Amino acid sequence: MSNATINSVSKTFKIGGDLEVNRLGFGAMRITGEGVWGPPKDVEGAKAVLRKAVELGVNFIDTADAYGPQVSEQLIGEALSPYKRGVIVATKGGLTRQGPNKWLPVGRPEYLRQEVELSLRALKVDTIDLWQLHRIDPKVPVEESLKEIAKLQKEGKIRHVGLSEVKPHEIDQARKVIEIVSVQNQYNIGDRKHEDVVDYCTKHNLAFIPWFPVAAGKLAQPGGKLDEAAKKHNATVGQLSLAWLLQRSPVMLPIPGTSSIAHLEENVAAADVTLSAEEWKDIESAA
Repeated sequence: MSNATINSVSKTFKIGGDLEVNRLGFGAMRITGEGVWGPPKDVEGAKAVLRKAVELGVNFIDTADAYGPQVSEQLIGEALSPYKRGVIVATKGGLTRQGPNKWLPVGRPEYLRQEVELSLRALKVDTIDLWQLHRIDPKVPVEESLKEIAKLQKEGKIRHVGLSEVKPHEIDQARKVIEIVSVQNQYNIGDRKHEDVVDYCTKHNLAFIPWFPVAAGKLAQPGGKLDEAAKKHNATVGQLSLAWLLQRSPVMLPIPGTSSIAHLEENVAAADVTLSAEEWKDIESAA
């Protein structure tokens, strides 16, 4: 990949071929309490971060009814509705909560329908632009879960459908029932167990939404390759992690989350960080 290619990394992507978003989005998991449970310590502060994100040009916000539960969606509805033109809010359903940091999948059709109805109400929208199955429930065939979602799509309550934490064969399985436009898996420069899924999404032009997009651990340590490159480019390790994702594939939509405006501004600036192909190679080999 030449320098020119790196510098002309596309800034936007069309989800489902028709929802154009700026590729660097905002993940709204962290605007909840500890353990993604209950309200945040500073409710007004959380709403201010959401409003600032939109002000900075972020128009793709990702949440889930399980964040809080319901807290994140409600805060988004309260802070941003009526939505500025072009702002897309994606949400997820299919995970239930049993307490802080506890999550269990439930993919029964009647439960998913209830979640969609509650999400519509919390987000204050008539249609969810992108609804994602948060996890496949091992007790319920994915076809059964998605047939209900297809009905909701026909009713106009959902526009596009995505999946989360899946492998290519599961995406194929789901695509037999309903059109899938996005996949959300854990992925960053230091954790690349889903390379096959990134390649699948790139090939089929499906949005790939990496959660936990900022590298942690050994790679991010002071004095490491990422840290060295960051200093050289007057950037942070976090910004470089996001910039790497943006150049990794044109379908990549990173959604870094934060509850602080300063950190949000730093994340958004990552879209302008450019490195040469050689520098990225160096960092990748260290990873």
